[in-house]
Amino acid sequence: MKLGVLTVPLHGMSAEDAFRYLSSLGVQTVEIGTGGYPGSAHFNTAEMLADPSKAEAYKEILANSNLEISAFSVHSNPVHPNRKIAEKAHKEFIDTCKAAQMFGVDTVITFSGCPGDHPGAKNPNWVTCSWPPDYLDTLKYQWDERLIPYWKKAVQEAGEYGVTKIALEPHPGFCVYNPSSLLRLRSEAGDAIGANLDPSHLFWQGINPVEAIKELKGAIYHFHAKDTKLDDRNVSVNGVLDTGSYGDTLGRSWLFRTVGYGHSLGVWKDIISTLRAVGYEGAVSIEHEDALMSVKEGLESAIKFLQNVMLYEKPADMWWA
Repeated sequence: MKLGVLTVPLHGMSAEDAFRYLSSLGVQTVEIGTGGYPGSAHFNTAEMLADPSKAEAYKEILANSNLEISAFSVHSNPVHPNRKIAEKAHKEFIDTCKAAQMFGVDTVITFSGCPGDHPGAKNPNWVTCSWPPDYLDTLKYQWDERLIPYWKKAVQEAGEYGVTKIALEPHPGFCVYNPSSLLRLRSEAGDAIGANLDPSHLFWQGINPVEAIKELKGAIYHFHAKDTKLDDRNVSVNGVLDTGSYGDTLGRSWLFRTVGYGHSLGVWKDIISTLRAVGYEGAVSIEHEDALMSVKEGLESAIKFLQNVMLYEKPADMWWA
């Protein structure tokens, strides 16, 4: 495994300065935003595609910092009911796949997306229950008419550019939000569909990341290191479905936290060990979204924490067995 960072929080720095800074802290890989929700502060996709010399210069900057790219991230909603939004998301995804080919990167991260509840809808409609039966009708429309057809085609297009791992990040608000929904889409659209697994999105749903990792054996294509702290008092009153402001750090049922500030060292050792047990040897990429920490403090704390958890080397032969 290799220790990585999603560079989005360092958007105030140039790519070169961000890479030099992360390398000095012992980071081995970087995950680069190329559009969508992550933005593109460290990577101008259009410029790279238009001028291959810029891509070569970028590769040199990475090499000078002894870093490699684990994945390009272009999280968005390519099945949004607003056609303009969906088309923009799709174009950014395909352009990212083209850029990935230039850099020899086989993994692109995004969301599955979430359609509306009928062809004339204006906004996405995330279904969270199976009754009244209207919701089942919505799910059938979303999956059969929008999600599955889109991703079957997108898998083929991505493959034309050498992207063999489309790492969908399970996240509430989108059709793929847990292991079963990820595996359902994978079974329909093919093995190019896998997971960018982020425990922080599992913790607050009540999902045990260790068991989710086991369930997704062979389908984990990238991994985010981010934590969640559940507020027992607020959860006991209002549950975990929280639409309050992320800035309400005392009133929310849960908060995204830097690794180690939501769950213990032991929990994270179990997570990393289970990744190893199912055969995952990719990046453990830190995503900083902690409202109680600065970017510098959050990233550096996470790096130090994970350096005591990571399994960098391959296991030895079982001489004792």
